[in-house]
Amino acid sequence: MEAEGQKGREVSQRLSPLDLIMNQIRRKRPAPADRKSSGRFLSRTSSDRGSASDIREAEGKDERSAANGSGVAEATESEADQGWGRLCVFLQRLGKKANSRSLNLAHCDLTATDLLELATLLRFLPQLEEVDLSWNNLIGCSLSSLTSHLQQVGGIRTLRLCSCRLNADDITALGDAMPSVPVLEVLDVSWNVAVGGGGLHGLLGKLAPSLRELHAQACQLTAADATQLGDIVSSLPRLRVLDVSGNPLLAGDADESDPGGFGHLASSLSRAAALSRLALQGCGLTPRGLASLGGTLQRLPAVRDLDLSCNKGLSGGLSRLTAHLALLTRLESLDLHLCSLTRGDLQALSESLRFVVSRPGAIQVLPSLAELTELDVSSNKEVGGVVHSLVSALPLPQLRRLPLNSCGLTEESFTAFALAVPYLSSVDVSWNKVVGGRLPLLLAALQPSVIQELRLSSCQLTADDLSHLAVACKRGLLSSLRVLDLSYNGPAAAAAGGDAWASLFSAGGLGSLEDMDLSLRPATAATSSAAWLPALLAALPRLPALTHLAMLRWTPGGGATQEQQLSHSLGKRDVRVERDPPTRAGGKPRPPANQDRPEETLVEE
Repeated sequence: MEAEGQKGREVSQRLSPLDLIMNQIRRKRPAPADRKSSGRFLSRTSSDRGSASDIREAEGKDERSAANGSGVAEATESEADQGWGRLCVFLQRLGKKANSRSLNLAHCDLTATDLLELATLLRFLPQLEEVDLSWNNLIGCSLSSLTSHLQQVGGIRTLRLCSCRLNADDITALGDAMPSVPVLEVLDVSWNVAVGGGGLHGLLGKLAPSLRELHAQACQLTAADATQLGDIVSSLPRLRVLDVSGNPLLAGDADESDPGGFGHLASSLSRAAALSRLALQGCGLTPRGLASLGGTLQRLPAVRDLDLSCNKGLSGGLSRLTAHLALLTRLESLDLHLCSLTRGDLQALSESLRFVVSRPGAIQVLPSLAELTELDVSSNKEVGGVVHSLVSALPLPQLRRLPLNSCGLTEESFTAFALAVPYLSSVDVSWNKVVGGRLPLLLAALQPSVIQELRLSSCQLTADDLSHLAVACKRGLLSSLRVLDLSYNGPAAAAAGGDAWASLFSAGGLGSLEDMDLSLRPATAATSSAAWLPALLAALPRLPALTHLAMLRWTPGGGATQEQQLSHSLGKRDVRVERDPPTRAGGKPRPPANQDRPEETLVEE
């Protein structure tokens, strides 16, 4: 024994220090059970699936099989774990996290190869309900590689494929896969031009009756497509939302003798009695198309949201719709902005919003649409002459939005609008020059517990207007405000080198503010005063909710140190800031992108 001990000591003396350390590590290796649980954890989180995690999973599988006498259940569980791990790695590569019920891969630059890999992983998501593959232009022409596996996720309720460059074969493959998702409720194929020009035929008769929302915006739908769309709508009794906005050819061929495809679509809507939102923005509507739509309204009692905006062709014919508008007793939102409405159109609208009740000794005027909360007639210049009649016809206690931006307001109509302001959560009178110098009238009508959005862009505000705004902030009238747009107000910016703005920053009372725009016009520039930046810096702690600040075309006047302090403070708060890009070598600033706003062009017309 002594000889053996002596021999062991001699062997240990011959070992290097590294060998001794490795021997100690080996003696302290965890038990197999520990390896099994550790392997399960790594299978879900590690990105290296082909090395240690695979070995540990295999060891764990063998031990479970030996303990239970059968490895069938354990093998299935192990396969599911490994599959989930593969899915996590796939999503991690795309900057996403795994969710057993929702798969959002929008804007991920997916390729056809990615789509094929995703298809093989769907079986590991048996509880999947929402899929969004929108804005992946490279998966067009290969959608069938995914749709052929949809039977493995038959519980999908929402499927979004916006702007994927789908072609006709993709639409056909999608239609063929619809029986695999019998509970689908939302289908969005917007911004795929191949849907138009006959592509809808691939979905005809294949959508499940469970569908509640169908979105096909900007798909280049034609009048012929409107006929097929009408046939599709007829087979969807539970349809609640139909949005086909941005298809300017959809209603282009309707006439008195032959309403065409849009007429067929309008009549088919009567079979979708549950319809609550109908969006026809920018669909080339004409007075004849409105006549077809108006005749259907009496069979659509559930409509709450009607969007007919951006249809300049209906100018002069709105009465064909307003004659039936009172039938929509549950209507909450009516959008008619940018429709080139005439004064006659607006008068017809005002008359449709009220009905007269004759009583002994009195005549009472009541709103016909008692649940209306939003009426958008903005960007129609003739509105300025009929604001009083509109306001008197609206159910003011329920009203929350009445945007009048770019409406040619006069002093009289601005005064009439002030009667509705106490009830509004959003006030937008941008692009109306009459507001400058008369802002106190508007501020006096605001209710601090109601107002959340105040837009005064390009209103020719003065330094006095900003002073009154500062006083309103101090009084707490804007304590609930979330959005404040004071952009494109040159006179106020030029006043006292920006000191009027500094007084506004110092006023406080904007604790709920999330979005503030102080930008100047693209062709304008102003130098902030020495007090401008310090006042803004001091105000930041009193703006805890701020997430966006736009201050384009302002030249700093507080020195580089204050500029750095502002950038540091905003960056530390993770506030998104819009400022001019760095100047060129010659001292001239680089022209910012998107210099002109759409509204500016509209106002100058």
